[in-house]
Amino acid sequence: MKWAVAQGWRQDNPADAIAQALPKQNHIQKHRLALPYSEVAGCIETVKASGAGLTTKLALEFLILNATRSIETREAVWSEIDFEKATWTIPALRMKAKQEHIVPLSNRSIEILYEAKAVADGSDFIFPGTRFGKPLSDMTLSKLVKELGFKADVHGFRTSFKTWSLERTNAANEVSEMALAHTIKNKAEAAYARSDLLEKRRSLMERWADFITQQGDNIVRISL
Repeated sequence: MKWAVAQGWRQDNPADAIAQALPKQNHIQKHRLALPYSEVAGCIETVKASGAGLTTKLALEFLILNATRSIETREAVWSEIDFEKATWTIPALRMKAKQEHIVPLSNRSIEILYEAKAVADGSDFIFPGTRFGKPLSDMTLSKLVKELGFKADVHGFRTSFKTWSLERTNAANEVSEMALAHTIKNKAEAAYARSDLLEKRRSLMERWADFITQQGDNIVRISL
């Protein structure tokens, strides 16, 4: 109707009156299920003790350690890793914001990469699927978490990391936001924010890895 008015075909838009009479719609946003950060280490330990394939276990732990999205981890290739600098450069094509993202890798993340190298299938993918030349499917990681009894979405581990950062560290909010590869919505602020805060993020991610490891060391498995 607005288009018709603009074309001069109508003088009014009858839909305007109808819109005023309709009840307001409440859009309830459903958030991804996330584990409390205190339970993340237990989840990882349960995954390690499960019968899942080694590649799947390593991929999930790597994803949690780096607070990345599923596709960013599953489609990671070896050329993106710089072992000397301990960084992982995710190309813009695979990022939600379509901007290249450099991830500072913790010591445990580097260990995982070496473990993955030891069982590499010769393809470019760090975490290959069962079919050669194909990455792990998103369903593989999601199914594993659910089957082990955890009420959490894979994406929810990003929330676990963010909550931990807010409650257990004094890291500036922009550091954890950049670790999550969130973009600055304020254009004026974004114009001046030229640093990627790499070293501050490196410190934060190492602390996150240490937290998970230390929590995991306190978990005692009970044989049934």
